[in-house]
Order: sequence, then structure tokens, then C-alpha cells
Amino acid sequence: MSAFAELARLGAATVYEAAGRRGLVELPLHRVVAGSRAAGPARTVRCGQDDNLMVHAALAALEPGEVLVLTMPEPSPVALVGELLATQARVRGAAAVLVDGAVRDRDELAELGLPIWARFVSIRGATKDVVGELDVPVTVGGARIAPGDAVVLDGDGAAVVPRERIDEVVGLALGREAKEADKREFLRAGHLSYDLDGLRERVEGRA
Repeated sequence: MSAFAELARLGAATVYEAAGRRGLVELPLHRVVAGSRAAGPARTVRCGQDDNLMVHAALAALEPGEVLVLTMPEPSPVALVGELLATQARVRGAAAVLVDGAVRDRDELAELGLPIWARFVSIRGATKDVVGELDVPVTVGGARIAPGDAVVLDGDGAAVVPRERIDEVVGLALGREAKEADKREFLRAGHLSYDLDGLRERVEGRA
């Protein structure tokens, strides 16, 4: 299994914890496709304000398996992506789309099935006038995302892993998963995390 497939399977919360609680995308995101989860290297886009010209440009450069990360100077409820752009992203092989702005055609997007997360859902359309930037570092929800960084998305939200730490964090996350599996068996047997994690002493063991 590839590193990105492992990250998608492990999920955003496990990856974030394993990375030392770094890389949190601190946004209340709309997950358009119920049950979807994804991970891949970031293809970053800085659009003009309320403009999606650079989304069209990014689709021409998109490589299969990438997560399209769409930003603009100030996040606003303007739709940078709708059904037609999402259709192109799916055909081009995008792993997912993360929009620090709005999407529209939500029902059609859900039917299309491409994993999409967005800050807003809005029918307000974008202009196509401003030449922005492709493949530059961007910030989404307080997290810096550089081209090629791993973006992990699921029902909990999104986390980012710098490209140079991907293999390290996969290993740490697998270790965390194994420990949680062992702990789960103890919990199913009736033990309490209050005792297993030494929390009782913190609460009751003080003089």
C-alpha cells in the first residue's frame, strides 16, 4: 500500500496525533460526499479574490492522485468549484479537492462522487478575470500547505503532513494504530482508560 493510501486509511485524526499534533486544518469543513476519505500530494492554487480562473489553469496541470487545494486572499462564500469543474477534476484523476471558499451544485457533486471538502456551500458564482498563482505555499485554516505536502481528509476534517515527513509520520501513525488496537481489546474486556492511562492517580492520588 502506498504512503498516501495508508494516510487515507489511517485518517486525519490519527495522522495529526502521530505527527505531534501538527498540521491541523482548523476549519469547519463541509464533506460533500458522505463517507469519503482521501489523501494525496497537494496541488496548490492561489486564486484571485472571488475568482476561479486559476482553477481552470490548475486542472490543466493536475496529475492523477493529487489533492487540489484551492485558496484566495480572503476566504468568502463564492463558489470556486461546481459540477463542471469537479467533473474535469475527476476525469483528470484528482484524489480530492479542498476548497477554502465555496462549492455549489452540492447534490450533483455528491452524485459525481469525487471527494470534496469546502469551507462554504453557496450559489454565488466566481469571476474568471484574475491571474493568480499555481504551485505556491498557501495557508488553509492556519495550516501551511506547500506543493507536494500530504493532505489527509475524512469525516473529522483535514490534516497536512510536510512532504519530507510523510514516511516518518506513516510509521508513527501505524504504531499508534497498533497501540490503540491493543488498548481497544482491554476496553472491550471492561477495563477503563482511567486506569490504563494512569489518570486515576492524577485525580485521586494527590495528597
